[in-house]
Amino acid sequence: MGKVIGGMTLSLDGFASDSHGDVGRLYPDLGALAQTEMLQEEIRTTGAVVLGRNSYDMAADPDWYADNYEYQVPLFVLTHHAPEKKPRESEKLTITFVTDGVESAVARARAAAGDKNVMLIGASTNQQCINAGLCDELHIGIMPILLGPGLRLFEHIDIARVTLEKIRIFESGARTDIWFRVVR
Repeated sequence: MGKVIGGMTLSLDGFASDSHGDVGRLYPDLGALAQTEMLQEEIRTTGAVVLGRNSYDMAADPDWYADNYEYQVPLFVLTHHAPEKKPRESEKLTITFVTDGVESAVARARAAAGDKNVMLIGASTNQQCINAGLCDELHIGIMPILLGPGLRLFEHIDIARVTLEKIRIFESGARTDIWFRVVR
């Protein structure tokens, strides 16, 4: 069975977006990032994605996912209300809106992923999974910028229950990615 992998790219001062919700400074060259060994490995080993509704809604057109999203796998979107119109899907990418909680979304994603990993996208989704003990690894990208106030990944975490062990480091350009195992 694959692992449930959380994490995201953060500024050096620990923010996942600036105070306006903008992530642009964290991803100055998405084309170059897509070609890195680290992201290519994550794409190859990911069998399903669980993402929050805010992360899902970052695409201006939900039909964009079918042909453009780097993870062409089943997507499970955590939400309180599913949209009325089902977005376009592809042969590999399906979209399921999950309204009964993070545990259900992760269980469905694990079943869809088979032996591959489940990737968590979005700060709230990561926080919920870490607190529920559902996260096996954290992959944290660090960009050498300071955002000041904004969205923090590690807010709302029961830190007394989380112990991490560093397992890998990737460096590519200005970016440093550190992978941690969540010790149980």
